[in-house]
Amino acid sequence: MPIRVTLDRVLLDRRMSLTELSDRVGVTLANLSILKTGKAKAVRFSTLEALCRELHCQPADLLVFDDEEDEDGQQAAAE
Repeated sequence: MPIRVTLDRVLLDRRMSLTELSDRVGVTLANLSILKTGKAKAVRFSTLEALCRELHCQPADLLVFDDEEDEDGQQAAAE
């Protein structure tokens, strides 16, 4: 998928655990883990808003568009 989630990097920068973030935003640890590992197929704007509010960041700090990556997460071969 060409959109990567960089939640792990933002958490590291903030020195915050996934458990602490879960408590602050009211999203289950399991759902945040799915998001963090890039296995989520969608994210609600309300969840994105809560994450940005607690992490003091912008959506672009959490989501990166990488058009060089194919759906399997592999770099596309140059043609």
